[in-house]
Amino acid sequence: MKLAHYVRDGSTRVEVVHEERLFDFQDLAKRLQMTGFSEMTTIESILASGRLSSLLALENLAGNVQAFPVESVTLRSPILNPEKILLMAVNYHSHSKEFSQKDSTPKEPYLFTKFRNSLIGSGDPILVPKVSQQADWEVELAVIIGKAGKNISKKDAMSYVAGYAVSNDISFRDWQLSTCRPDGTTMLGLNWVKGKGLDSSFPLGPWLVTVDEVPNSHNLGISLTVNGKTRQQSTTGDMVF
Repeated sequence: MKLAHYVRDGSTRVEVVHEERLFDFQDLAKRLQMTGFSEMTTIESILASGRLSSLLALENLAGNVQAFPVESVTLRSPILNPEKILLMAVNYHSHSKEFSQKDSTPKEPYLFTKFRNSLIGSGDPILVPKVSQQADWEVELAVIIGKAGKNISKKDAMSYVAGYAVSNDISFRDWQLSTCRPDGTTMLGLNWVKGKGLDSSFPLGPWLVTVDEVPNSHNLGISLTVNGKTRQQSTTGDMVF
């Protein structure tokens, strides 16, 4: 199932995406007499309820509810208020080779963070700040965590994943490298927060795809175009971790 956020009549609504059309989540929930769901107005509230798996029947009603084409609207980010946005640096073997001819992949996941101010919908404009001359892009597979947990075993980890989305890790390289000396050395390392955390630097969407629709997340095509030109094209099988 695919879930999206859409602003209608000044308020955010949850939509079920089915065959390139949007169906109002609350209307579907009312028709199925699903107690408690008709009041949920964000995807986060659905995830917090712990009842995501019970919603798969909603698609069976899609033909009986008024809908409108996906391309006729601008969708918001499928996640509006995340507690954390964690990203892994140099997590594709091909990306690693851009830095060095020899293997420079991390030996363990290297995490950095973005903040809520960076989050926008996939159709929203990316605002390059006047202070930066080196905006960059990286298409990513976003993994949406669906419930809280701690000390989770590896075998149970995927049961905490609600679904996936497409994201774009926008970087401002001149800010990210601002602590580097002319010879490339630095006392502090890359300036991750400054170079990655500015406004509108994390487009996400257009929707959340639940895990049941993605049986193998390790073999997905992933690509990015800039002004109609393909800049990245690979698969998630190229991921280091």
